[in-house]
Amino acid sequence: MNSMDAKDLHVFFLPFLAPGHMIPMIDMARLFSSHGVKSTIVTTTANSSLISPTLCRANANATLPINLLLLPFPSADVNLPSGHENLIYFPNPDVPEPFLAAIKLLETPFKLLLHEHQPDCIISDVFFTWSTTFGIPSILFHGSSFFTATVSGVVARLKLQESTSGYQEPFIVPGLPHRITLRKSLVPGMLLDESELRSQMGASARRSFGMIGNTFYELENDYVDLMKSWPSAIKFWNVGPVSLCNRDELDMAARGGGGMANSIEADECLVWLSKHRPNSVLYVSFGSMGRFTGAQLEEIAAGLEAAGHPFIWVVRDVGDEWMPNGFKERVLDEKRGLIMNGWAPQMLLLNRVEVGVEVGVRVCSSREEERVLVKREEIKKAVEELMGDGEEKERRRERAEELKKMAEKAVEVGGSSYEDLSRLIEELLELKKRGNGSEQGMNLTSPVELLHF
Repeated sequence: MNSMDAKDLHVFFLPFLAPGHMIPMIDMARLFSSHGVKSTIVTTTANSSLISPTLCRANANATLPINLLLLPFPSADVNLPSGHENLIYFPNPDVPEPFLAAIKLLETPFKLLLHEHQPDCIISDVFFTWSTTFGIPSILFHGSSFFTATVSGVVARLKLQESTSGYQEPFIVPGLPHRITLRKSLVPGMLLDESELRSQMGASARRSFGMIGNTFYELENDYVDLMKSWPSAIKFWNVGPVSLCNRDELDMAARGGGGMANSIEADECLVWLSKHRPNSVLYVSFGSMGRFTGAQLEEIAAGLEAAGHPFIWVVRDVGDEWMPNGFKERVLDEKRGLIMNGWAPQMLLLNRVEVGVEVGVRVCSSREEERVLVKREEIKKAVEELMGDGEEKERRRERAEELKKMAEKAVEVGGSSYEDLSRLIEELLELKKRGNGSEQGMNLTSPVELLHF
């Protein structure tokens, strides 16, 4: 690729307003910038505090700095409190209707930025369904795996809401390379109901120039190949894991941490980790949007204590009323475990040799009455299976190390993700030479019915 040609490109990056969407989009902008592409992140005013520290760190060592443009968030128009411009401020894991309404209203100020800065391409989160309507190449960013996208696409076509099976009755997802069993209670509501948003996302996918995945081919080649074989398939580029653009400890520590409170500084946490054996610490995190009742938090705490392995547990800011009696004194004060409130330098921690396993929890429907309360005995058993001795544990650890090396190779020069990103940039350059609108217009009449997000 001719880097001088790449510098003729200007790409807008438009992340959805939630940490799990914003952080990888920043990484994506860094990747494009490292290939010589002028990159600009567009977000709302209040979210700039989440992005600016990471950008400042990235730009300090960058040949081509990443720009930041801000949109006014229409809080008053949708009756949201001022400054509530990110999903971290909302208690329910579902996206609130007023928040979605605000996302729609961002189209007008975004259009003004397009006219002013004239980018050649937009890379946006799938929730910005209007991003594919401006007559320039628009690429959708799908932050999760191709496995997730494939299963979601198949499940959406099953019309489970019309079936008479119970919510806890298992069913096999058909047409997949592997046997995958689900329950209706585990399926997100968007895949059960024909919502307006789901319809808009499908239409946006049909209008788009294609989709970028935060994955690499070697990890899930069966599902990448399956999706590409579908008659209605749009273009895909695998460019991940995008997080691997953070190569030193300062980058890892700063990643995603801007403006988020954390109770324990990264260096203190690293000192604590250094006192433990390699592969002996359990890292527990349910993501920035993970929310649990006090009763469930108590069960997790009791299960972790009973398992007896050192742990780092990231918990949202919910106080400590849920802690079992004596938990603080027995576990936290004795340094058998650490609890970090709000945000943790996850990539930095997981890169340490002391951390053996990262765990989350089964994701259920967001409806309160369908949430499964996982008991302490189950948690203890699961931790012991993961962290205990034995051949199976060693095989899992060896497989994880193998995948780590595959991921690192994928993003290196000549790797599958590096080459996919290079091909995408070449395609965008070719579009720019020919005139932006013609190629994207091909998708307007194609019978794409690919993904139901």
